[in-house]
Amino acid sequence: MQLPRPDQMQLDQFLHSLEQAAETEVGYPGALDLDYRALAPFLRYCLNNIGDPFGETSYRLNSHAFEREVVTFYAGLTEAPEDGWWGYVSNGGTEGNLYGLYLARERYPDGIAYFSQDSHYSVAKNLRFLNMRHIMIRSQPHGEIDYEDLRETIRIRRDVPPIVFANIGTTMKEARDDITRIRGIMEDLAIEQYYIHSDAALCGGYAAWLEPRPNWNFADGTDSIAISGHKFLGAPVPCGIVLARREHVERISHAVAYIGSVDTTISGSRNGLASLIFWYAIRALGEDGMKQRLHAALEVAAYAEDRFRTAGIDAWRNPAALSVIIPQPAPEVCTKWQLASSDGISHVMCMPHVTRERIDSLLRDIETARDHAA
Repeated sequence: MQLPRPDQMQLDQFLHSLEQAAETEVGYPGALDLDYRALAPFLRYCLNNIGDPFGETSYRLNSHAFEREVVTFYAGLTEAPEDGWWGYVSNGGTEGNLYGLYLARERYPDGIAYFSQDSHYSVAKNLRFLNMRHIMIRSQPHGEIDYEDLRETIRIRRDVPPIVFANIGTTMKEARDDITRIRGIMEDLAIEQYYIHSDAALCGGYAAWLEPRPNWNFADGTDSIAISGHKFLGAPVPCGIVLARREHVERISHAVAYIGSVDTTISGSRNGLASLIFWYAIRALGEDGMKQRLHAALEVAAYAEDRFRTAGIDAWRNPAALSVIIPQPAPEVCTKWQLASSDGISHVMCMPHVTRERIDSLLRDIETARDHAA
């Protein structure tokens, strides 16, 4: 396949623009420090992970064996119940959240979903897809769910099974809801039928190694977890992992003769390259390598918070967070540094590719814009 020269030039220019944009990307939670080009030979094949990754299928150009290794690795990190879990590599956190809510709806068709103000914008969309009754709960100023509002809202509807959508790292502030505390509300209200889903899109990639340890996984009482692969692991394509208790998955699975497998996922065809990407990162880095990247990123986040505050900028972050919250800078600064902003604040995402030098450069731009506006 050979492109005409003008088309090749268009691609070359696009690559150059990406390289430039990557130099000033600190506003979104995607790591850019890992190199996956070793997987290029697999682009020759249509890797379609159709069907259940733990079953057989008549289509053999798949990476199911790698997918099983990947989800087993994350089942360990999330303390999934032995022989009582199931999972697959998805197209991203939104699909993982949709899957968790789908399982919850099938378990409790009359249930009410509860999610906080700080939940990702796709949550309301997923609830509309599934036609689920839902109520938004207040958030605390730092982004964590308001447990008293949650308790009171559930209490007056305690005859209906609650489905709690918990944030393990909110979109803007990286606040983490406490699964143990949510489960305690259910116990205090004598509610036996409930479902908890953990949206751990960003933090699920490293929550197992955080100190203090967040209450976020299966051991803490969650029923399903969604994790993104293009965030902490910097996969070059959007992808994710969803894990759930096996008892919930068995309710929705059914055999499909055409593919010679069991249909247990949201989408029929799934990106088999994504499983290879996950597997490659796990094998190349190992847990020690992932921990080192996390600790280095946390050090940069602490450095950024301190540098901003020293410069008179009201910066803050939640405990053990990579997101540093600052007042929204001038528009030209937000544009250059691709800062995600909402309600007058922006966050600087100290992902593993973000260096102290990059923080210093961003701060100089903020100060320059502030001086010009004075």
